[in-house]
Amino acid sequence: MFIQIQEPDTLSGPDKSGAAIGIDLGTTHTVVAFVENGIPKTLDLGNGPLLPSVVTYGSGDQTIKFSSFKRHMEEPSLKIKGLKTPVELSGKILQHAKETAEKILGFPVHQAVITVPAYFDDTARQATKDAAHLAGLKVLRLINEPTAAALSYGLDHGVEGIYAIYDLGGGTFDISLLKMTKGVFQVLATAGDTHLGGDDIDQAIVEYWQKGGDSSASLNAARLAKENLTLTPDQLDPLTKPFIDRTLAICQQALSDANLNVKDIKGVVLVGGSTRLRAVRQAVEAFFESTPLTNLDPDQVVALGAALQAHALTQGGDTLLLDVTPLSLGIETMGGLVEKIIPRNTPIPAVISQEFTTYQPGQTAIKIHVIQGDRELVTDCRSLAEFILEGIPPLPAGVARIEVTFSLDADGLLTVKAQEKTTEIYQTVTVKPSYGLTLEDLETMLQQSFLCGEEDLQKRLAIESQLRPVRNL
Repeated sequence: MFIQIQEPDTLSGPDKSGAAIGIDLGTTHTVVAFVENGIPKTLDLGNGPLLPSVVTYGSGDQTIKFSSFKRHMEEPSLKIKGLKTPVELSGKILQHAKETAEKILGFPVHQAVITVPAYFDDTARQATKDAAHLAGLKVLRLINEPTAAALSYGLDHGVEGIYAIYDLGGGTFDISLLKMTKGVFQVLATAGDTHLGGDDIDQAIVEYWQKGGDSSASLNAARLAKENLTLTPDQLDPLTKPFIDRTLAICQQALSDANLNVKDIKGVVLVGGSTRLRAVRQAVEAFFESTPLTNLDPDQVVALGAALQAHALTQGGDTLLLDVTPLSLGIETMGGLVEKIIPRNTPIPAVISQEFTTYQPGQTAIKIHVIQGDRELVTDCRSLAEFILEGIPPLPAGVARIEVTFSLDADGLLTVKAQEKTTEIYQTVTVKPSYGLTLEDLETMLQQSFLCGEEDLQKRLAIESQLRPVRNL
């Protein structure tokens, strides 16, 4: 039996007040889809289903590609090229997609399910919702791109097992491992590279031509040659191999993170236009020892899944989506140590509580310092927020009981609540930091947590040996 997650602020029953679309806000293209008579279809946004993720200002000399500001969605106040913030630029693209969809469908559209990369943190997800608000769209749900791809292939209809979602787009690469059990999607692990995609292959083709004496070679010509297969396999395969090998190394990392091996993978879904390349498909098939699913257009598969989820949320549906948090979440404890409350790759939504106490006699207030990261020391992690819980009864050290609850909703937004148990006083904070991680920082944090794991553990043990055995806050 399938069940449906309801957002905290939504009605208990299906919302049939208006239609909802699915939007894949991609790095190079944006795709919109709608479910009609139970079948998801992409919409022609003017020149086919792929709307270039480009915003032009003024007389046309100020053109900004989404790839240049999607990386900055975690920094919503940053002005790209001194013109607009990432939220404003994203809002323009979403507004155009909304208005075009309304013209095609013939009725107003006020709701949408929008897809985001699995590695987007709290700030980037909130920024995406803010952009949708600017465009006049209510976000029914943000879902991770690999989850949407799995939905479009119908993996929610009783096909149980672990699936790999291999997503090689124009500017980024992502691999996600999804487990399907009794109608429940769970993301077991994600990994990726924000500077690896089809654009790199295009650049390699240009350099290949230039070495052959063609000084007029351009990226656009390279892209057309790649897509139209005008290069022979003997010419193209050596150019693509270094990039494909990098994607497979990342796939292996994801398998290791999930404590899985290739034999555990039941199927592979290909996402992104670059997966049309013969060399990519052959390499993926050889690595996973399984023929990838290629029935659907890899450029449209994410939007189709988003449309299915939008239809389910407005017309009634029965699929439970469980995504994961890409980095651990916790608080600072005595000695500058990190106490993880929601570990990395925990399925969301999640609500986890843990009790702490005071470390000074008569202490009447404590500082809650919310941390993101997988290192052992606060100095090596990212600070999300701080707040003070006051009004604690002046008790002996170690007597007061403070319950700290982390609530991570389906959109990946974090609310932290600290409550003193006897007086029931509490303080809460919803994490929407002004400046978030860049995608490069996220990758670095994960890599450093692996590389420095043993060293960090020794540092933690040394600090703990100097502290009281009772865990203090």
